[in-house]
Amino acid sequence: MSGHSKWATTKHKKAVIDSRRAKLFAKLIKNIEVAARTGGGDLAGNPTLYDAVQKAKKSSVPNDNIDRAVKRGSGAEAGGADWQSITYEGYGPNGVAMLIECLTDNRNRAAADVRTAMTRNGGSLADPNSVAYLFNRKGVIVVNKEQDGKSYSEDDVMEAVLEAGADEVNDLGEAFEVISEATDLVKVRTALQDAGIDYESADASFVPSMTVDLDADGANKIFRLIDALEDSDDVQNVYANFDVSDDVMAEVG
Repeated sequence: MSGHSKWATTKHKKAVIDSRRAKLFAKLIKNIEVAARTGGGDLAGNPTLYDAVQKAKKSSVPNDNIDRAVKRGSGAEAGGADWQSITYEGYGPNGVAMLIECLTDNRNRAAADVRTAMTRNGGSLADPNSVAYLFNRKGVIVVNKEQDGKSYSEDDVMEAVLEAGADEVNDLGEAFEVISEATDLVKVRTALQDAGIDYESADASFVPSMTVDLDADGANKIFRLIDALEDSDDVQNVYANFDVSDDVMAEVG
C-alpha cells in the first residue's frame, strides 16, 4: 500500500505485514532474486540489489535466506524461478485509482488472483494506461524521526538530501518521507548515509499526482481490498491515490 503520505496508514500496513511475515519474506526474497538476475550479485555494483537486501534485513529476513536468494538470482546457485513482471490497473471503491505490480512465474494465476480480489471487494480492473497517467515514478525514502536515542528535524533531513537531488521532504508524523526523481534515489539515499542518518526504506515507487480523500467507511473498504490483493503471493506492490486524515484513521476499525 503506497502512494500517499499519511504515517497512520503506513502503520496500518505494518500491522498487516506483522501478521503475514512469511508472505512478506517470500516477496522480499523474490525482489532480491530479480535484482541479482538483472544487475548481478555484487551489492556494490548493483544499487537495486543493495536496496532490496537492505529492505529484507530491516524486515528481519534471515541472512542465510538473503545470501541464497542472491546466489540463485545471479546464477551462482541453481533453483531460481523465471519471474515475470506484470502491472494491472484498476479502480477501488470511491473511484480510487490503483496500480498493482505483480512478480510471478504463472501469469494466469496472477491475473485470476488480482481479478478475484478486485471483484469481491468493490474494485474493477481497467484498460492499460487508463490509470497509470495519474501516477509518477519517484524515489521514496522513509526516515524515522527517532533513531538510537537521537531526534532528527525536517531541516536535518533536508540539509542532508537537498544537493543530492531531493525534491521535497514531507512530515508523516513519526517519520519523514523524502521524494526525489527515481533516477536520483541512490544519490539521495547515499547522501543520508553519508550524513549518518539511517532510513527505514528506499524504493522506486508510484506516487499519485492527485489524491481522493476518504471517510472511515471508504478507508475500511480500500484497506480490505488492498489486504485481499496483498494476500496473493504474486502481488508485490499496490499503489493507490487515496488519502486518509489522522482523525478519520482513528475511526477505522
